[in-house]
Amino acid sequence: MERSFRYIAVEGPIGAGKTTLATKIAQDLSARLILEEAEKNPFLAHFYQNLDHKGGYAFQTQVFFLLSRFKQQQELSQQDLFSTTQVSDYIFAKDRIFAFLNLEQEEISLYEKIYQTLDTRVVKPDLVIFLQASLETLKARIKNRGVAYEKQITDEYLENLCQAYNQFFFQYNEAPLLTINCSEIDIINEEADYKRLIREIANMEKSKLTRHYVSISSKK
Repeated sequence: MERSFRYIAVEGPIGAGKTTLATKIAQDLSARLILEEAEKNPFLAHFYQNLDHKGGYAFQTQVFFLLSRFKQQQELSQQDLFSTTQVSDYIFAKDRIFAFLNLEQEEISLYEKIYQTLDTRVVKPDLVIFLQASLETLKARIKNRGVAYEKQITDEYLENLCQAYNQFFFQYNEAPLLTINCSEIDIINEEADYKRLIREIANMEKSKLTRHYVSISSKK
C-alpha cells in the first residue's frame, strides 16, 4: 500500500474486526498504531453487568472513555502527520454514538458540554474505514474472542448499537469514508480479501472519493 493517507481510522461496532484490520494496515505501512484501551476503563465491566438498568455505570463509563480517548488524540496531534503515518482502531467522534445510546437525557446534556469542548482540539482522520457486519456475525466474533465482560452484551443492545453506527455514518462528513460490508470477510486467513480491501483504499485515494461503499466476500 502506498503512503497516501497519513491518518487512517478504522471503526465499527463491537466484534466488527476494527482492531485486527487497523493492526494489519499499520504493519503494512510501518505506521504508528493507536489502539483504544478499553480494558483500562474500571467501569466497563460494571456497565455491561447492568445493561438491563439504563444509567447504571453508563455515565462514569462514558466520561472515562471520553477523557482517555482525548488524551490519546492529544498525543496524536503532537505527532508530525506529514512524516509519520498513523492508524487507529477508533475515531474520537464514536464516543457520541455510545453516549446517545447509553445515557439518560440529563446526562447527555452534561456530556455534550464536555464533548464539544474537547472535540475542537482533536485531529480529524483523512480516511475512515467503517466496518459493517450482520448481528449474527458480530455475536459469533464476540463469542470467539471470549472477553469476560462482553458475555453480558444482549442481542437487543448489539442490534441497537449497529443501528446507531449505521445512522451515525450515514450522516458522517468529517473525513472521506469507506464503508465495508464485512460479514463474510476474513482479513486474517484470506489474503485475497485483504488485498481487495487495500485496492479499494488505493482507488478511493486516486479518484478523490469522499464516500464509497463496497461489499467484500471471501466466498466469491
